[in-house]
Amino acid sequence: MDGRVLIRKRKRRSAEQEHGPDRRETGFETSASAGVQGGQPTSSTWQSPVSDHLDENLTIMLKAFSECADLQVRPLRVGHARDACILYLTGMVSATDLSEEALRPLMYDFAPVDGHVNNWLASDRIRNEGIVLAQVGRADTFCQVIDEIVGGRAVLFVDGLPQAFLLSTSGQERRGISEPETESVVRGPREGFTEDLEANMALLRHKIRTPQLKASSFTLGQYTKTQVLLVYIEDLADPKVITEAKRRIGSIEIDGVLESGYIEELIEDQPMSPFPQFQYSERPDTIAAQLLEGRFAILTEGTPFVLVAPVTWWQFVQASEDYYERFFLVYLVRVLRYISLFLALFLPAMYIAVTTYHQDMLPTSLVMSVAAARESIPFPAIIEALIMELTFEALREAGIRLPKAVGQAVSILGALVIGQAAVEAGIVSAPMVIIVAITGIASFTLPRYNAAIAIRLLRFPMMLLAAVLGMFGIVIGVMWITIHLCKLRSFGVPYLSGLAPYKRKEVKDLFFRPPWWKMVFRPSSVAHHNRKRMGERQMPTPDKASGSRGGAR
Repeated sequence: MDGRVLIRKRKRRSAEQEHGPDRRETGFETSASAGVQGGQPTSSTWQSPVSDHLDENLTIMLKAFSECADLQVRPLRVGHARDACILYLTGMVSATDLSEEALRPLMYDFAPVDGHVNNWLASDRIRNEGIVLAQVGRADTFCQVIDEIVGGRAVLFVDGLPQAFLLSTSGQERRGISEPETESVVRGPREGFTEDLEANMALLRHKIRTPQLKASSFTLGQYTKTQVLLVYIEDLADPKVITEAKRRIGSIEIDGVLESGYIEELIEDQPMSPFPQFQYSERPDTIAAQLLEGRFAILTEGTPFVLVAPVTWWQFVQASEDYYERFFLVYLVRVLRYISLFLALFLPAMYIAVTTYHQDMLPTSLVMSVAAARESIPFPAIIEALIMELTFEALREAGIRLPKAVGQAVSILGALVIGQAAVEAGIVSAPMVIIVAITGIASFTLPRYNAAIAIRLLRFPMMLLAAVLGMFGIVIGVMWITIHLCKLRSFGVPYLSGLAPYKRKEVKDLFFRPPWWKMVFRPSSVAHHNRKRMGERQMPTPDKASGSRGGAR
């Protein structure tokens, strides 16, 4: 039965009882227009408390959700004694759960106590005994009711009660937990975050099983009503940083938040910096590790990417797998990453500077080889580099946007074909193709995509400085980047913390990963108290009492 039909029948019945049949429609029109302007409830109506008259509540709700074809209105009689109605949005609520755990008990299994209807309703038995759902809330204003309906809950109005019951069910289908595609590892957990906020919080609870793991809730977006959680460990996180994070998130005023990137740009310290001031990840183990160091995380409904702050630059050169493999291998891998970082940022600029201004820096045979390769090239080195770099970036972007089955093939074959054709046509030289290829490969070794973007962007001004001033221009660029990084902050924490300012106990985990039995303390830049994470003298040694063979016989 439609909700408007229910209203008309109830109005017709009450009008006949009070004024006779001639006043039926007049009574309905007066009630329907109460608190309504222009066919929609006013803001004052939304803030008003829920009425104890079912027809008035339904009138306001149907006006608020006018032209919403997915709104479902289910009238019923609670215990064959009182009129009631359930409202929900199709797809946001499990109809099966609602029928089995709310409708059936209320309609057939619920009855007044000793036949006294008033005592039955006043005792709040509907919530405690009539509904068998695990989560049953309460709303006292229409604003709360509307927010809960669009948030995925069903709402129950009962005639005679000035409140609404909020019914939580399993809701719509979500993507299941799967392995993250952007952060694959050889050794480590295979589970990743999803778009379901509750599931993501449960994954973190599964990793960190303590009541000290706190989660503060926010609702952002005037229209999207996006749920956001600020998660931290109370004993480890800096209270001042948490207070500042809550202030920044709470001050956001925007019409909608569809991804965590919205929040990142609205609360970072220096929005004009090319360097990221948040780390994001879709791996629960990565987020749990950052929380255990004293940082906080921001979980956003509708995205699997979780933000982490405060951060330092060194975190973007580290991968979660670094702490799962033995430290000997990580020594080599981290050295390789820093070399690749240097090549990705400076190699094209150094090639331009050397071939344009400083040929005497190269061996004579290499100079002759490069000169012979560039003899028929009509463009200077900077134009060559810009052509190849822009082409390579376009191929990389095309490989990301194309379907996965053809994206990698197009990017790889496109680079090979275009590079070979450009050399044969005499547009660019073979050494430049090699330089650009090495630069591209080096940029892929950075574990964090947002940090790699910053390096890719800075590569172009470095090339221009090298083309104008040679090696002196590269030195100016290095000085500018260094000064900027030293001034950069992430929620008050220096971006190069550990090296600038220098902290002896933290340097060992910047360029090399020490063994776990050496990492006794948390970083002091984010964990100001309770810094000790493990006992001292944890280096494994054989039991001397058991002899050289070790173990029990």
